Amino acid sequence: MAQSPGFIDADKPTHVCKLHKAIYGLKQASRAWYHELRQFLVDSGFKNSHSDTSLFILHAGTNLLYLLVYVDDIIITGNSNDLVSQVVEYLAQRFSLKDLGPLSYFLGVEVVPHRNGLLLSQRRYIKDLLTRTNMQAAKPVHTPLPISSSFIKLSSGSPLSDPMEYRAIVGSLQYLSLTRLDISFTVNKMSQFMHQPTDEHWTLVKRILCYLSGTVNDGLLLHCTSPLSLHAFFDADWAGNKDDYSSTGAYLVYLGNNLIS
Repeated sequence: MAQSPGFIDADKPTHVCKLHKAIYGLKQASRAWYHELRQFLVDSGFKNSHSDTSLFILHAGTNLLYLLVYVDDIIITGNSNDLVSQVVEYLAQRFSLKDLGPLSYFLGVEVVPHRNGLLLSQRRYIKDLLTRTNMQAAKPVHTPLPISSSFIKLSSGSPLSDPMEYRAIVGSLQYLSLTRLDISFTVNKMSQFMHQPTDEHWTLVKRILCYLSGTVNDGLLLHCTSPLSLHAFFDADWAGNKDDYSSTGAYLVYLGNNLIS
């Protein structure tokens, strides 16, 4: 750390102010940390991805290394174990870090080795969510929504007296849909009633939790061997929304056997 501009004492230039607030509590701390890390990586030969600024790529001859950073959580992978070890040691010389070994958990997502590749699962996240909502003993159902969705109306049911829990759970489900694409449409539907949820909407959210209790081990499988062919699928209903007769569209993009978007 360095003294703030305008506060440097000419007689004691090596002194700094005593912090009354932890550095992590400052709004600019994460930006300052990213700038410092990015500059170090770029000076070390990494290239910053244009499509994702949190991704850094290193080409070293025939070796390729990827470094993904989210604040102070970092994933490093590549086609050379020796190069990965060298980069970790190099980072440790500049920053204080802890090597947690092979990737197993990152930002609420479990990375489970599978015979066909890697399974991205949020099993622990689901269990914590069910415990928080006292739904861990809920009876499982086969679908996140009833087959007929024509009853979902903006004005259906009685408004909830305190919608905070509804909004908090739907927000948690939005993050869960990263690996549980089977609930994406349902969560999107429930998110449309955030401003004034009713008891009927709350019943549907609890149905999603019942569905999750029976599918807690599901996830997104990334195949280790897959062709580099790109396929996209798109579909839409026709005036499916009975409130305003708007249409709903959806798309899937596969890179070989892997769903990427």
